[in-house]
Amino acid sequence: MTIDPQIRATAASLALVLSGGGARAAYQVGVLAALTEEFRDLDFPIFTGVSAGAINTLFLAAHRGPLAAAVARLREQWSRLTVEEVFRVRPFGLGRAAVRWLAQAAFGRARSATALRGLLDPTPLRQFLARHFDPGGVAHNVATGRLRAAALTTTSFATGYTVTFVEGAPDVALWQRARRVAAAARLTIDHVLASSAVPMIFPAVRIGDAFYGDGGVRQTAPLAPAIHLGARALLAIGMRTGRPAEPRPLARDYPSAAETMGMVLHSILLDALDADAERLARVNRLVAALPPGTPTPDGLSLVRLLVLHPSRDLGDLALGHLRTLPRGLRLVVGNLGGERVQAADFLSYLLFEPQYIATLMELGYDDARAARDRVARFLAPPAGDDG
Repeated sequence: MTIDPQIRATAASLALVLSGGGARAAYQVGVLAALTEEFRDLDFPIFTGVSAGAINTLFLAAHRGPLAAAVARLREQWSRLTVEEVFRVRPFGLGRAAVRWLAQAAFGRARSATALRGLLDPTPLRQFLARHFDPGGVAHNVATGRLRAAALTTTSFATGYTVTFVEGAPDVALWQRARRVAAAARLTIDHVLASSAVPMIFPAVRIGDAFYGDGGVRQTAPLAPAIHLGARALLAIGMRTGRPAEPRPLARDYPSAAETMGMVLHSILLDALDADAERLARVNRLVAALPPGTPTPDGLSLVRLLVLHPSRDLGDLALGHLRTLPRGLRLVVGNLGGERVQAADFLSYLLFEPQYIATLMELGYDDARAARDRVARFLAPPAGDDG
């Protein structure tokens, strides 16, 4: 349906927040495909993303045209994606670094730090993005007024701070909070690769004079960048179900490396969004409870939030797909214990394979269609709001 004038007016302060999750980010594309079909004039003046969500964020923010066309193009590219177009396996990278460090220590020659450049090489992803990313698109959309700001979040290895790189209108305000700051930048592929560079799995990326890694590592407030950029209504797409997951069969053996890594990736990429949503809900209740005319503390204001969650566990959907991975990656993941049922979460992050991606996009599409009425109520301005 076409968005009515009231909804279009309130969209001026609307932001799309995309979290991380590796191959799980295909779910976001399915959600957006359904939303742009249901609400044909839908657009977001503010985009923020982190980790794999940064890929979708920059693609959408840089596309010169309506959101529906951008999503259709993004959906097409995800449908063609394979592991070989995202990363190459470096199975001996960590081992060689460890052996070099032990040899230096044994012979008293450890004069320089040993670099651990990650298990996977993202050069194919860089090449893929270079073919499909419009380097001047964000600036064009800002100049034409379609876009107010786009922001990608990283972690600085130099300071340990969460650094959000922002490209936007000249009057967009930057911020500095406890261990999180914003920096003006012309967003590039380097920012995307840095935002999604999970430590030990992908190598850090140099931007300017410093190295940066995955923005989810220390990001405790993933909704904050959009709010700092002026958004008063946030649509976020989560990567885990909004209800307790069904327990998987208990393993009698000690947790494998893949199980442990899956849990770590969940804590880095998924947990923060739901926790921040709870904090925002508490702040909203506090602001709403103040007597009319009472100044809000620290200039707080009501910020409406809608988080769309998968109706099914995306890790469970990865079960049985290990055999679809390329042989080299299949051997590495298998040696880490990735064939176990309990390791499905770890497998889901790496499963950039057409069958799994299609399953996630279809689920996202169906979930968004089912949430149509909730989305319509969210997009409509609250009673008494003049937009």
